[in-house]
Amino acid sequence: MSETLFTKIVKREIPADIVYETDNVLAFRDISPQAPVHILIIPKEEIESVRNMTGAEHGKLLGEMIDAANEIAKQEGIFEDGFRLVFNAGAKAGQAVFHLHMHLLGGRVMKWPPG
Repeated sequence: MSETLFTKIVKREIPADIVYETDNVLAFRDISPQAPVHILIIPKEEIESVRNMTGAEHGKLLGEMIDAANEIAKQEGIFEDGFRLVFNAGAKAGQAVFHLHMHLLGGRVMKWPPG
C-alpha cells in the first residue's frame, strides 16, 4: 500500500491545521468542511478502512479516537450542544482517502437521514 495523503500529514510532509495529537492519533481540520466544525481524526498507523479493524486488535485505538473526539468537541465548544461522528467505509460510502479517518461534525443542526 502506498503512503496516503494522511500519512504524509502525520509525517509533516504536507501541512494541515492540526488541533489534537497523541502518540497514536492526529486530528486536523477538513479542507472541505461540511459543518462549522469539521475535523478528521486519524490513527497515525496506516489502516485502510474501518473494514480492516477488529475490536480485539483495534479496540484501544478506537477508544482513543473517541476520547480525542470528545476532547476536541469540548475545545471547539460543541460538546454540550451535540456533534456527529462518521466513518465512511469504501468509495460508495464516500471514503475518498483510504486511510482510516473519523469525521467530527458539529456547530449546526444535523439532519437525518444523513445521506
